[in-house]
Amino acid sequence: MEIRKKLAYQFIALVAFILLLASTAIYISFAKSRQEEFYDRLSSKAKQLALMLFEIDEIDTEVLRKIERNNPLSLPKERIVIYDQANSVIFSSDTDNVLSIDTLIISEAREKGELKYRSPRHEVFAQRFSHQNETVVVFVGANDIFGLNKLKRLQTILLIVFVLSLIIVYFAGVLFAKKSLQPISKLISQVDGIYFSNIDTRLDEGNGKDEIARLAKTFNRMLVRLETPFKIQKNFISNASHEIRTPLTALTGQLEVALMRSRTNQEYQQVIESALKGIKNLNQIANSLLILAQASSDSMVRSFSIIRIDEALWKAHNELSQQHKNYKIYINFSLSIDDDDKLKIRGNEQLIKTAFINLMDNACKYSLDNSVNVFLEINESMFSLSFIDNGIGIPQEDINMIFNPFYRASNAINIKGSGMGLSIVEKILSLHGGSIAVSTAKDQGSSFVVTLPVYKNLA
Repeated sequence: MEIRKKLAYQFIALVAFILLLASTAIYISFAKSRQEEFYDRLSSKAKQLALMLFEIDEIDTEVLRKIERNNPLSLPKERIVIYDQANSVIFSSDTDNVLSIDTLIISEAREKGELKYRSPRHEVFAQRFSHQNETVVVFVGANDIFGLNKLKRLQTILLIVFVLSLIIVYFAGVLFAKKSLQPISKLISQVDGIYFSNIDTRLDEGNGKDEIARLAKTFNRMLVRLETPFKIQKNFISNASHEIRTPLTALTGQLEVALMRSRTNQEYQQVIESALKGIKNLNQIANSLLILAQASSDSMVRSFSIIRIDEALWKAHNELSQQHKNYKIYINFSLSIDDDDKLKIRGNEQLIKTAFINLMDNACKYSLDNSVNVFLEINESMFSLSFIDNGIGIPQEDINMIFNPFYRASNAINIKGSGMGLSIVEKILSLHGGSIAVSTAKDQGSSFVVTLPVYKNLA
């Protein structure tokens, strides 16, 4: 069920419940007031009869009967019965015994002084009166025809008002729900119009104060968070396609040219060597993509173990030195590191080593003398590793983009590379709870500072 309909029905049910309570309260209050007023009239009638019996000497029961028979103020279907001290009837207009008074009721009325009750066809009031050692109990019963008719009319009026009110409330509730949910409908329409192509669109935040505005702000914050990875993904796919297609195109062209005519063994060997070089480049890109995917997976955290950061540094140093004999890598440890236990971190050694290799390789590749200085320091909770080169630096306009996959600074286009290194480093460090910052200037070298949390054994 739509929220609009549910809200309208709930509103109608609430108003109906309130109207029902109010109508019931009015009806009960009026019924009680009518009953009390009628019993007051019955009480006045009983007192009047008792005074006539006690204070008028000439009157007897026969005269009293004639008076009551001709009394224009008699109540509708009035019945009167008077009992003496022996519970004998001394006066009765109830010739057909409609009131059906038994001795228990007479005794209760005599004991309590007055009694109100309802017989099957009458409302009855009984009261005890005493005068000069004479006690009588007067029973007066009648039908409140006028009061009951008024009660029925009130019941009809309340029912009509209840039904008409529900009809009015229904249309008012539907209009109220529609108007109340109009901002949400507008929000839904705006959200429904957002696609990958226009993810930079933002929702209207209205007055900026109510719940709808808060919801719109939440959506906008989510869109901001989504926009960045969407753009990165878009650039990643575009750049990955380009980086993979370029060596494939070159490789295909070389092989096609080689097949156009017969060649010498030496020429075929040159073609094969060139093709092998292209395949190695493709293999390197594929490996980089695989490492990037691993570093982006939170499930990798479950395979973490306790490793030593100095061992990862030396392994990266040795592996890179074997691949590039001209690289000069200098590793420096702070004098404050006097205990091997302080060199432990929790992580994946292969990924950490890969991050260090990429940082060292970048520094040596872009340095004028193919060198890098690595400084390892430690405080109570964090390692700090600085990778410093004296190379070409990074232009200021490129700094914010260098950690995006396949992005290369404008002054590094002519230097061999895929643009994957720094993005892999950032992913690996983020996975290990670390971070990376860069300090650089064009033609003045660069300094990459890596921080990683120290492992603390809490056992």
